[in-house]
Amino acid sequence: MTERTFSCTALAVAYMRAVHQVRDESPRILDDPYAMPLLGDTHFQTIDDYFKAYPPEDEAGSRTHVVLRSRYAEDRLAQARARGVSQYVVLGAGLDTFSIRCPRWAQDLFILEVDHAGTQEVKHGLIAAAQLPVASNARFGPVDFEHESLTEGLIRHGIDLAKPTFFSWLGVTMYLPETAVDAVLQQVGKFPRGSEIVLTFAPRGRLETATAERVARIGEPWLTFLEPDELKAKLHGFSFSTVEFLSRPEAETRYPHSLFAALPDDWHPNVCAAVV
Repeated sequence: MTERTFSCTALAVAYMRAVHQVRDESPRILDDPYAMPLLGDTHFQTIDDYFKAYPPEDEAGSRTHVVLRSRYAEDRLAQARARGVSQYVVLGAGLDTFSIRCPRWAQDLFILEVDHAGTQEVKHGLIAAAQLPVASNARFGPVDFEHESLTEGLIRHGIDLAKPTFFSWLGVTMYLPETAVDAVLQQVGKFPRGSEIVLTFAPRGRLETATAERVARIGEPWLTFLEPDELKAKLHGFSFSTVEFLSRPEAETRYPHSLFAALPDDWHPNVCAAVV
């Protein structure tokens, strides 16, 4: 994927979030009233086709992962806000709707969405077409990593490096070379104590899964695979003091939903939270 190209996987994630709103019972894992409006009326049939295209256990696993990781990250963000974090950076934001939904407790956060210029251009068009409001405290920041570092891009778009900051980095690490993953973690680890990142990862042995095969066919292959112990060691090496992995039992307890019953026994959230 180039800087000027819209991410197909970002659109797929948006479909999963929308399907969760219209197919799954309440209370949902993630309540996102803007997921469908953002996609627009022309996507209703596409969403229906998407829901029918995959084996139920495979589709349910991907959908559960997508909505669970967002809910978990936003819950961690709320906790971070309560302890004084004032900046929120969404790395690889795609069609995430937090800057549209922006709850009351987040209205004094400085929110920065970082993504490819092409993806952000499409998102701006969808927001305008749906006439959706974007929070006044949110900013969209395209960053060209071929020409500047993450830190340089964050400074350019108004992030104060001296303030504790919360980062979400969902559904991205597996698409990057491991050196690029390390570079981001190293730069985030230099933020002040109390800063936090929630990220997802793909363990080794999943290269032949249906999900990996599908994204490879559309030109967005998975490149980096990390085991929990390996990721934990990386994070500690980059100055993170606390590293936690969301387990399946914890997820089912915190966010009870019938979706979990449709998942195979070996399904795991693959979500990590690390605090500087």
